[in-house]
Amino acid sequence: MEQKHLSPRGVIRFKRFIRKRYAVFCSMRRVVTIGVVAGSVLTCMHVSTAKAQTITGEQQQKVIEQALDEVMVTASRLEAPAGQAAKFVTVITKEQVERAPVRSIQDLLTYVSNVDVIQRGGHGVQSDISIRGGSHDQNAVLLNGVNLSNPHTGHYSFDIPINLSDIERIEIIHGPSALVYGAGAFSGGINIITKKKPDSRLYANVEGGMYALRGMETRGAVETGVTSHSVSVGYHASEGYIANSDYHLYNILWQSRIHLPETSKIDIQLGYNDKQYGANTFYSAKYPNQYEYTGSYMGSVKGEFGSTLKIVPILYWNRHHDQFDLIKGSDTGRNFHRNDTYGGNLIFMYSSLLGNTSLGGEVRKEDIMSSVLGKPMIAPHRKYKMYDSRVNTGIALEHTLSLNRFAASAGILMNHTTLLKGKYEFYPSVNASYRPLDELRVSASWNKSTRMPTFTDLYYTTATHNGNDGLVPEKSEAFDMGLKYNNYFFDAYLTGFLLWGKNMIDWVKENPEETKWASWNLTKVNTQGIETGVRFRLSAFSPFLGKQSSLALDYMRMRQTSDTKNLISKYTLNYLRDKFTVKFTHQIGNNFSAGWYFRFQKRMGTYEKFVNLEKTGDEPFPSFSTLDLKLNYQYKEIIFNLSLNNLYNTTYFDLGNIPQPGFWLTGGISYTLRK
Repeated sequence: MEQKHLSPRGVIRFKRFIRKRYAVFCSMRRVVTIGVVAGSVLTCMHVSTAKAQTITGEQQQKVIEQALDEVMVTASRLEAPAGQAAKFVTVITKEQVERAPVRSIQDLLTYVSNVDVIQRGGHGVQSDISIRGGSHDQNAVLLNGVNLSNPHTGHYSFDIPINLSDIERIEIIHGPSALVYGAGAFSGGINIITKKKPDSRLYANVEGGMYALRGMETRGAVETGVTSHSVSVGYHASEGYIANSDYHLYNILWQSRIHLPETSKIDIQLGYNDKQYGANTFYSAKYPNQYEYTGSYMGSVKGEFGSTLKIVPILYWNRHHDQFDLIKGSDTGRNFHRNDTYGGNLIFMYSSLLGNTSLGGEVRKEDIMSSVLGKPMIAPHRKYKMYDSRVNTGIALEHTLSLNRFAASAGILMNHTTLLKGKYEFYPSVNASYRPLDELRVSASWNKSTRMPTFTDLYYTTATHNGNDGLVPEKSEAFDMGLKYNNYFFDAYLTGFLLWGKNMIDWVKENPEETKWASWNLTKVNTQGIETGVRFRLSAFSPFLGKQSSLALDYMRMRQTSDTKNLISKYTLNYLRDKFTVKFTHQIGNNFSAGWYFRFQKRMGTYEKFVNLEKTGDEPFPSFSTLDLKLNYQYKEIIFNLSLNNLYNTTYFDLGNIPQPGFWLTGGISYTLRK
């Protein structure tokens, strides 16, 4: 059928969400938009056109209310329609994952302007992820709502058993989010949502490229009566782009869903992640031949029962092993660690004409056995001589309300940790949004949160570091305001935020001549910033670019101030001041598409520069830019892809003295067997 431009009067806005078969007919020959999406929610949401036979009757100037299932997000204690969320959420869809030239979730997050990704090795070997100027320990990482944040150190928070083909979407909440994700979401949270309903019976992908890169990924899914099951297996390896940067990565994820009467269900997930990699100068430039081996097991059971009164119980367990060699293949400087996290959540949510009220509780135990971290064990266990543990308990009450053009949520978390015996801390949250026009949303939020010191913060004492077992939890408070404009042609947003941090934990030195970093509670670090962007749906005026073509430009700028009395910071004050990203996807020919991904960033602070294993002085971080390209060609159920990363071979690093890959060419073939 020929392409026709649609009159603005033909726009339909969906505002109520029900599961009715007839709802789709209302969208014929109209531009479809989502009417109650909160002002700062879903910056990546797609708006599409649908065409069929002409609907008779007068087209009206006003927006017509209809019904359509809406994308669900977890911007509150329970998953809810995005239109009922008043807090800022960025969503990365599975379609965006498929189009991006990436090998891992960490690679994918480099294209999100308000997320800082500090990579030590390529393709998700190890990365520090932070949001809005926080550190890698200050954001919560979840898999399907189960908190897998690593209490040993945030360096390992993404050692999770997830393959790219598993991803349904990734939700990023910006700013303190203790009420949503619990203690640990100091500056935000990342929730990875996997596919639950099988969209294919079989998926298989193989790839290869420069530096002896090879990989495979396969995923199978089946539905049997009231149950659905899926299992995915992934393997990726490379000889490395520089000396001692080789890696071998394995992932296995099993998921099952049991459908119960009405809308009740039980979800079960089991996974294993294994990493072996050369850690060239990862933790000290004096030792370029470091090595690391990690293994992670996780399992969880999550239920959802009822409708008007919904009950959600969750039980989970996560175990992480780590072997670190200061000198690869040598016992010198070798450390062993094993940490376990056990937890249980119970959430009640009641829906009424006055909105949704939720009451939830969580008990979470974190412990570690180590050769160096913790307190001496009375009876050493195998290679472990040290041990420590703690228990965090939280109770959260929240109410959300959506009335026509207004949406709001308010709640409070009461948290207790055995680190501070007898003390109960309270962390409130208030979020609201208002739509003065159909296309415009205004939102504001005020939130508080906290973060427990990791076991590394407390106990890591070596020739280069001094831990501090007297550390206290960090605290944050933030306020932000945002605008979001949406029509059939483009989306635009602008958000400003202020974040005040107290008792900030960082590794610092008093002067450059000191040989050791010390773990301290800094007095305070304050962050101010703006986030802005626009995304154009190019097919609206250039059909030759393809119906999925788009151009997205996003920019973040931050500024941090502190009263640290000129202490030299290893992490906290080395914040990302500027990050600008461009994502341009378009069609080249029939079944042939391209995606261009550009980023520019400037980091503040300094790093210790080493030449020939000797320190030569402190250097400021240089700015840099990269350009990546992915080409996809589809023939029936087979897709051929080619990724050209760092096209103009930029020399850069995210962390001082650890160079990142230059130009890297990879190619792959995938096959999907539909139902």
